Amino acid sequence: MARKDGPTDRIVPQTGHTAWLTSFTAGVMVFLAVFALALSLAAGRLAERWQEALSNTATIRIAAPPDQMEFQTQAVLNVLATTPGVAEARALTDDEQQKLLAPWFGADLPVEDLPLPRLIEVTSAGQGFDAEGLRQRLSAEAPGAVLDDHGRWRQPLVVAAGRLRLLGQVSILLIGGAMAAMITLAAHAALSANAQVIRVLRLVGARDAYIARAFVRRFTLRALLGAGLGAIFGMLAVALLPGAETEGGFLTGLGFQGIEWAYPLALPIAAAVVAYVATRLAAFNRLRGLP
Repeated sequence: MARKDGPTDRIVPQTGHTAWLTSFTAGVMVFLAVFALALSLAAGRLAERWQEALSNTATIRIAAPPDQMEFQTQAVLNVLATTPGVAEARALTDDEQQKLLAPWFGADLPVEDLPLPRLIEVTSAGQGFDAEGLRQRLSAEAPGAVLDDHGRWRQPLVVAAGRLRLLGQVSILLIGGAMAAMITLAAHAALSANAQVIRVLRLVGARDAYIARAFVRRFTLRALLGAGLGAIFGMLAVALLPGAETEGGFLTGLGFQGIEWAYPLALPIAAAVVAYVATRLAAFNRLRGLP
């Protein structure tokens, strides 16, 4: 592909709008594809993290009069101690509940003066516990206790993360299609600009496959070069994003992790393949239309 082929190589203009358009298009598209890939991978990790974090935990909320709070809390803990599938259960302290409410009400919230429910954190083991059976036991032992197994929170979050991952994958496909369309237009323009040279080559016996090969080689190499630069700049930009360990929650950790840093390196190769196929189809289609 990189070997020059004498006169046919001069058919494709060395400079001009088709030259920079091909490289620029490939570079920009791969730069965007790096971010789409990072979004897709990060969304996949987010879905797995939410699924794992919420599937093994539950919360019991106890809303009772102050004089019955300790009694019902102990009753709930006794029920959980004899419930199959419960690995650990503990009541949150006032300080822990204050930290949970701090993002909404501030760090100076007087928890001890407010009629807040008591929260009990439950960690399941193995296949988990029978939530419906536990609710029935709690209603009998502690009428003020309400079990929340996080099901109504977990599923929408996992579905949202899955759709983000799908959006990233679809974006990569759309970017590839847009790049193919732009390179096809550039190839058509180059072929039209060199129509007279192509006619002369045909008169001396050159076949269309021989002529098309020069365009395919040149445009593929231009796309590969532009895509390589786009991938490098894209990876540098992703490296500057906040890491997963940075405080900020939902939008952190959008970069690559571990072996994932090798994935963007495949994008320039994919761009070269797209350019090869698009240019080959465009070249033969245009050559058939030339007299």
